[in-house]
Amino acid sequence: MKIGVDLGGTNIRAAAICDTQVIKQTSAGLRDKDNLGSTLDQLKRVIREIYDPSASGIGIGVPSVVDLENGIVRDVVNIPSWKEVHLRDILQAEFNIPVFINNDVNCFVLGEKYFGYGRNYHSFVGVTLGTGIGAGIIIDDRLYSGKNCGAGEIGYLPYLDKDLEFYCSSGFFDQIHHTTAKKTFELAEQNDAQALTRWAEFGHHLGIALRSVMYAYDPEAIILGGTISKAYKYFEKSMQESMKNTYFPQSVASLKFHVSDVENLQMLGAAALVDQYEAVHAAKV
Repeated sequence: MKIGVDLGGTNIRAAAICDTQVIKQTSAGLRDKDNLGSTLDQLKRVIREIYDPSASGIGIGVPSVVDLENGIVRDVVNIPSWKEVHLRDILQAEFNIPVFINNDVNCFVLGEKYFGYGRNYHSFVGVTLGTGIGAGIIIDDRLYSGKNCGAGEIGYLPYLDKDLEFYCSSGFFDQIHHTTAKKTFELAEQNDAQALTRWAEFGHHLGIALRSVMYAYDPEAIILGGTISKAYKYFEKSMQESMKNTYFPQSVASLKFHVSDVENLQMLGAAALVDQYEAVHAAKV
């Protein structure tokens, strides 16, 4: 059994996981985000609710860069007090089992590799669409995190007058159209012409972002996740059309696309951090 934790700027979710099954799970809103001690106490309480001494390890996904070698979390998005947190040492001292930490999008792509569409591919990229846009990368069946756990931060690539994140996340709806992705989705469900046009615009921008992913990694597949991916049917056509404007049409033609449909994927992926370590350790023995 392993414990998977999804730490976000709004909520903490944790689950006890055996094989592919969630045995027990819990969640809590994150409060007092300016107080490091308070947030750490909240995290420990959530883990304690589902903790079992038989657990082989704890995996945690955080919206941040991570010093993977030393288990240090830095500059967590939307948690101001988390500038430099020696999270692995803190939690290992608390629970006395191994702790593994990685970026939340990396946990998403690991979840896909072990439990979702990613099982069908050796090399693919998972892209999450929500408050921001980020990518997790699997190369030859292994997670590639980069030196500073920052591989796949495609949202910060310059694009038009801003960056890709501005046009390929909730900011496209909030800051350009002064509405929300959720409201635009609801209107599209009612066949509202303006909402459908906005989704088509969004798909055009996203296609350019995914074309960059293709150029950089040449994956077998791209798997979309995050709340905005649920509107895929409304932006799929314009996204595909946008991607066709490329130097490598055969690469686009062979590239597979999926929308993640696995529940609790972030927590499953976080727990898979433990699996990945155990597999590497066994190979070295």
